[in-house]
Amino acid sequence: MTSHSSNPGGASRVRRRALLGTAVLVVLVVLAGLATYLTRDGRNSSNTFTPQASSALPASPTTSVSGAPVPSGRAHALPVPPAVHDPIAFGKAAAQALWSYDTRAYSQRELLDALHGWLTRESKYADKASVDALVPSPVLWKEMAANGQFASATVNEGHFPESFNRALQEDPGAITQTYVYAVTVSGKQSIAWNGSPAGGAESRVTTLAVQCRPSQPCALAGVLPAVAP
Repeated sequence: MTSHSSNPGGASRVRRRALLGTAVLVVLVVLAGLATYLTRDGRNSSNTFTPQASSALPASPTTSVSGAPVPSGRAHALPVPPAVHDPIAFGKAAAQALWSYDTRAYSQRELLDALHGWLTRESKYADKASVDALVPSPVLWKEMAANGQFASATVNEGHFPESFNRALQEDPGAITQTYVYAVTVSGKQSIAWNGSPAGGAESRVTTLAVQCRPSQPCALAGVLPAVAP
């Protein structure tokens, strides 16, 4: 994704990637901390979730993550992060946002800025490069825009990886250091362009690092380089 560099900016990116990697290692041993998280004072019952459970997002590209209809003409609007406290729900929404784009509606820069808005404000855990790597380059975007290319995504399910679940018994308290969860999401990306409204579709699966501190809505920490089943 991001090449290692000897300059300060490159070193900073390497350190950030290392910190995210450390956070993800913590993620793999902290699921037991969910018990405390779920029972914290003032938690709304609509935000609770079961670690082993997953649910499907609506299949229609004109339906939002929450299930509410998207206003006419806004199916390909820039993605806005949901204010949720459920790592799986947020991970599914983030995957849908990362797999969707519309070169007819906005620029590559605008999409990048919108996706950066999903990242945690804790810079030491925010791996912006892993998000940027999923967005077409400015040159490629220009070529895609000439053809009116766009993509919509549907999410089938999201879950905590098996390695996450197996490791939760080892260090129940570690979650309180970062509140970063690993979430694996699967779905499908449909791509279309001028002259080919049907386009084609491909299956997608990714593992995301999602930060959900008790006092604030979830945010994206980054996209892991490999899928954790």
